[in-house]
Amino acid sequence: MMQDSEGAFKQKPIRTLALFVILVLAIVGFLVSVSDTISADRKLPPSTATTHDRALRGKIISADGYTLGRSSKKYQATIFTQSINPDKKDLLIKLFAIYSSNDEKTLRKIIKKSKGYTVLAEDIDASTAIRLKSLAYKLRRLRVFKSVRNSQGVDILYGLDIIENGEERSFPLKDTLSPVLGYVRNKDDGKYTEVKGVKGLERSYEKYLNSNNNGFVKGMRDVSSTIIRNKNSIVKVRKDGMDVHLNIPLTLQRRVELVLDEMKKLIKAKEIIAGVMDSRTGKVIALASSERYDPDNIRKKDVYSLNPKFSEFLYEPGSTMKPITMSIAMEAGKVTPAKWFDTNNGRLKLSKRFTIKDDHPEESMTAEDIIIHSSNIGITKIAWMLSPKILYKGYKKFGFGLATGIDLSRELVGKVRSQKELKSTINKASQAYGYGMMASFAQLWKAYSAFDNHGIAVTPRITAYLQDKSAKKYLSRPTVGDMRTVSKKTANQMKKILIKVVTDGTGKAAIYPGLTIGGKTGTSHIVEKRRYIDKYNSSFFGFVNDDKGSRYTIGVLVMRLHKGHKHFASQSAVPTFKKIVTNMIELEYLKPDLSVIQKQEMEAQEKKRQKIAQQKQQQRTREIKAKLKRERQEIKRKQKAQRLKEKRNATQKRKVNSQQSTPRSKPKRRPTPQEAVPDLF
Repeated sequence: MMQDSEGAFKQKPIRTLALFVILVLAIVGFLVSVSDTISADRKLPPSTATTHDRALRGKIISADGYTLGRSSKKYQATIFTQSINPDKKDLLIKLFAIYSSNDEKTLRKIIKKSKGYTVLAEDIDASTAIRLKSLAYKLRRLRVFKSVRNSQGVDILYGLDIIENGEERSFPLKDTLSPVLGYVRNKDDGKYTEVKGVKGLERSYEKYLNSNNNGFVKGMRDVSSTIIRNKNSIVKVRKDGMDVHLNIPLTLQRRVELVLDEMKKLIKAKEIIAGVMDSRTGKVIALASSERYDPDNIRKKDVYSLNPKFSEFLYEPGSTMKPITMSIAMEAGKVTPAKWFDTNNGRLKLSKRFTIKDDHPEESMTAEDIIIHSSNIGITKIAWMLSPKILYKGYKKFGFGLATGIDLSRELVGKVRSQKELKSTINKASQAYGYGMMASFAQLWKAYSAFDNHGIAVTPRITAYLQDKSAKKYLSRPTVGDMRTVSKKTANQMKKILIKVVTDGTGKAAIYPGLTIGGKTGTSHIVEKRRYIDKYNSSFFGFVNDDKGSRYTIGVLVMRLHKGHKHFASQSAVPTFKKIVTNMIELEYLKPDLSVIQKQEMEAQEKKRQKIAQQKQQQRTREIKAKLKRERQEIKRKQKAQRLKEKRNATQKRKVNSQQSTPRSKPKRRPTPQEAVPDLF
């Protein structure tokens, strides 16, 4: 027994050692196998794989938080056809059709015609891509794919791959704020589709919206072609482009757009553009056009609308230049608002072919009245008092012939006549009232802000700030800053005159009780083929202030009005201005002085009461006059009847009296024959 037990005791360690050796050999075998697999995998071309994670373009967001432009990734689904298990092909096609909403017949044709890698679907959105990635995992679990041996003799399990292949830009609110937003164009290099801004804010903020800081994951691949994430893999997190936050709230912007749509239809204009900005900061709170388009669906008829006319359309500004010319003269000390000028009864002949006329002819006017009643002759004589150098530099100080710095994609600077050209009296005259020069809406808009800002013309700023994905904000400085145009004294003098243009002159249609409104109208002929035609551009640039401190500069430009279709600015641009102001009041951007409104309402009611009383008095007077007239007529009728009666009585009496006073004559005796015919023989 002892021997048996000792033998068993001796055999037990031997067995344990054998098991340990077997286990060690198994582990070594497994490690060698893994090592061989990894070694074989590293021999694959390429030995490493890279998954790209491209940076997304930033958003464009309104002041009230609406997303106006955004980007999303596009994907494509690829498959290695030789890896499809023939018995599971129908299952693959059916499931892929369900998950991707594609047609089964089309998928079957693609797989049948293709060998090797093939694209089953393109332009897949992010949500569909997520579903298909889930499907790819399920297909492997269902053993839809089989391993395929590559050229190095290694079996690779290919499957359904969802690959990022591009970026797509979308504009959720369709045509709202176009063409300010602009549009984009796709750039396809065969592997990835990038988005590039072409016009508007999409172009001007391209370098901020599109960061190009792409992310990726780089590392060794496993047998299923999936990148192995370990300490040897390289990961770079993508950095998306900045978001562009605007000063423009969508609520006001949309209202202004609807006003322009309404007025365009009413006055039959080609296009109307308008802008509203803070007179002190240049903060743009509305910039709209009646000609808009959907950046997601640009059609052939939209070509005219693609360029933002605010900075890329030049025209002869007409009479809106008169306050500029007069401000230059006042700044030079040549003119005061009260100075009188001979205005030649509205007609001044400069040459055989050139005669200046006024719509409201007067023998003479003060400088103030020249602006209020828009006298071409008066402003001509003011311009003649200035040297070419003073006049030229004055226009430049107001920004004409220069960029405004508005943050749009492109800006045309227009043209003012040179000092040499301004030596001509005719050139001086025509430019003084806005002909023979070219300017943009943005230039007039910026220039008029000076009259509401103590002589400083502010740069219109559409964008408030840029923001990265960590919520850090950045200010984008304008390329052109604010400009000192004239002194504070001159600017305030002109401001008072522009207010009188609205209260007493051509801008009366802009009056709103309880607000201070000033501005200047301009109506200019359009030139085609070097001659003026019966089409016009009309404009009104001015300001509106309330007693709470709100100050806004507003510009309206109405393009290509036919003669007779309310082509004067007072009938087209000014009513448009008034409608915009009304909407600003409704949205509480402006708060009219209620005491003024109440006073005017009381005055209006008193006038109405007086008018009614006057009408009643006039009615009573008419009734009394009518009664008196009837009485007089009755008296006259009676008097006439009495006279006729008396006349008849008198006539009758005379007849009676004549009969009584005249004796009856004796009857004549007939002569005898002997007496009648004497016998002569």
